Amino acid sequence: MNDISARRPSASTLAILRTLVGFPTVSRNSNLALIEWVRDYLAQYGIDCHLSHGTNKDKANLFATIGEGAGGIVLSGHTDVVPVDGQNWSSDPFELIEREGKLFARGTCDMKGFIAAVLAKVPMLVAECRDEPVHLAFSFDEEVGCLGVRHLLADLVKRDVRPRGCIVGEPTNMVAVVGHKTGSAYGCTVTGREAHSALAPYGVNAVEYAAQLIVRIRAIANRLKAEERRHDGYEVPYSTLQTGVIAGGHASNIVPAICTMRFDMRTLPWTDPDVLFNELQEFVRDELLPEMRATAPEADITLALNGRVPGFAIAEDAPLVSYVRRLAGSNQPPGFVTFGSEAGLFQEQGIPAVICGPGSISQAHKPDEYVSLEQLALCEDFLDRLATISF
Repeated sequence: MNDISARRPSASTLAILRTLVGFPTVSRNSNLALIEWVRDYLAQYGIDCHLSHGTNKDKANLFATIGEGAGGIVLSGHTDVVPVDGQNWSSDPFELIEREGKLFARGTCDMKGFIAAVLAKVPMLVAECRDEPVHLAFSFDEEVGCLGVRHLLADLVKRDVRPRGCIVGEPTNMVAVVGHKTGSAYGCTVTGREAHSALAPYGVNAVEYAAQLIVRIRAIANRLKAEERRHDGYEVPYSTLQTGVIAGGHASNIVPAICTMRFDMRTLPWTDPDVLFNELQEFVRDELLPEMRATAPEADITLALNGRVPGFAIAEDAPLVSYVRRLAGSNQPPGFVTFGSEAGLFQEQGIPAVICGPGSISQAHKPDEYVSLEQLALCEDFLDRLATISF
């Protein structure tokens, strides 16, 4: 019997991964060099690519189809990675290093390892005679709100491309994942009136009113923790709210006129984030603003939705879930994840999705990010089965 812990992925997967991590595709940077490399690689096998761009032309999504016919399965991955600024890496984060059965570099786990394995299997997918095509979808700006894939999906609608399912290769240890929460990010600006601290009653302290709003956010979070219907599939089985950033004031003897803050919500399918947001708006309108404007009529509080990654849920007995579990070659039951993904956006376009990919999210976004050789080998097994087993 083979020792699975000693298994290695193919030399092709390793070589492609080495190339991919060498492109520093942090979300603030262009990903075009990587996309053009992938386009040229696929062209060697006679595969045409469609590129879709956002507002700026310095980033692109890539969509390609292997095979003929309608329907098909999408293999989806994002090409951007999170920054390495301020992190203490043991090696160059954009150079692939192998140590003790692990491959270290930014993006190895999240999620260039999956993309590399997919690209390494392209020759095999081209050679196999499948009943329907395999599509490749590689996006930009997933890490900053799943922005790029929205353009890719709009392009599919425009071209009337209708895949029957999508496998998002986020790191799940090659276990089928059937759900994650909706993630919503908000911004707030509190405008008060500046004054000398000796005359504090004549001013409106923006920081203090922001603090009252933060206390209300925490109160809603506590209420959900105590009362909301649970979903035991999640590590945190209830919806959450939290304030992540606040900035305001210049000196302790000046009543601050401006305070800004950002907060987020992670909500279960049966909890509407817009209802919670409206509750905060009502608190601002009915309680905070009247009190502020009694002193300073120009005072204001603005709340805005900065971005949302829709939640994702598919029935555990759905045909696509059964198919992905068969490809994974595992009897492990489907799971749920704490992070967001592009899966919900595919679902909104009528394309059922399941998340399944190599590595663990606990290894992502940190210094010395890695994916194990074993996980990449398992991913290759998964893709080998996909080449011959139809959905």
